[in-house]
Amino acid sequence: MDNQKKRVAILFGGCSSEYSISLQSAYGVINNLSNDLYEKVLIGITKQGEWFLYEGDIEKILVDSWVADESCRRAMISPSRDMRGVIVFESRGIRSIELDAAFPVLHGKNGEDGTVQGLLELAGIPVVGCGMLSSALCMDKGISHTLVSCMGVKVPKGIVIKDKMDKEGLFAAAKEVGYPVFVKPVDSGSSFGINKVFEESQLDSAAAEAFEYSDELILEETIAGFEVGCAVLGNKELLIGEVDEIEIHQEFFDFHEKYTQLNSKIYTPARIPESKREEIKQVAAVIYKALNCKGYARVDMFLTPEGEIVFNEVNTIPGFTDRSRFPSMLKKVGLSYSQVIEKLIALAIEQGSDVA
Repeated sequence: MDNQKKRVAILFGGCSSEYSISLQSAYGVINNLSNDLYEKVLIGITKQGEWFLYEGDIEKILVDSWVADESCRRAMISPSRDMRGVIVFESRGIRSIELDAAFPVLHGKNGEDGTVQGLLELAGIPVVGCGMLSSALCMDKGISHTLVSCMGVKVPKGIVIKDKMDKEGLFAAAKEVGYPVFVKPVDSGSSFGINKVFEESQLDSAAAEAFEYSDELILEETIAGFEVGCAVLGNKELLIGEVDEIEIHQEFFDFHEKYTQLNSKIYTPARIPESKREEIKQVAAVIYKALNCKGYARVDMFLTPEGEIVFNEVNTIPGFTDRSRFPSMLKKVGLSYSQVIEKLIALAIEQGSDVA
């Protein structure tokens, strides 16, 4: 390897309902990662949780035919810090690949929830993005709302339901929160399993769907207004992208709309006064630090008709195609897609050297 190049593993796929979204994001990252600056080590994870070193055409990642490629070799992260890298199982033995950093481009469970981050941290490999603790905190809507509210940021009223058999408790909680109520898996992403419920007769089926994606659900009040977001980049010193705004023409920004935008539109910058955009950025920074985020994250909030800012959630591995919200917000403050990726890798290596 050229001594000037950094060897970076890009992890894609994943044992998650958001597997297909990861393929799109990872394709964007791989395609825009400079061959002059980095040696790319592609690690694909199947829906069943099998890990492979992939050395084939990246176009096969985009169409999900990568795992059938003859270049695939079984692989795993070495648990030993003596090596800090990947172990690859070849037909005639094993080989190791040392890494300077790992970039998990994995959405949802078993990738965005701290599990992979913990594995990489245990192995002593610098992780691009949030670490194990912050990833786990941000993934859990109930815990993240509790912690953020302690910082004086307003959060929606919500009640976590842990027992799917407790119908009486479910109905009582929904009545306490008030209809219409959002029913959400407590630790799922991309709006999977989310429903807006207007009356008690709809509650049971919505809860059953949410429980398909998580062992717990959260009942959350409906916040009037619209959603705004902030792309935050940094460890100690933060760079915050332009605030965006989601205009929707249905009940909420569901999975279908997030990835087609047939009936919605995203405005960057948001169509609000500059002073309010600056206030939103300040609140995003408070939330980012409160949840111990590092590297990067997208902080999503609501802006009410009265101008009140209400926390929604933090995405520690937001969508990462060149059309996704996170890079688009940073583009508005002068960072290209490739520059964002380079900064994220540099931040990971910097953070890794601080804790090594």
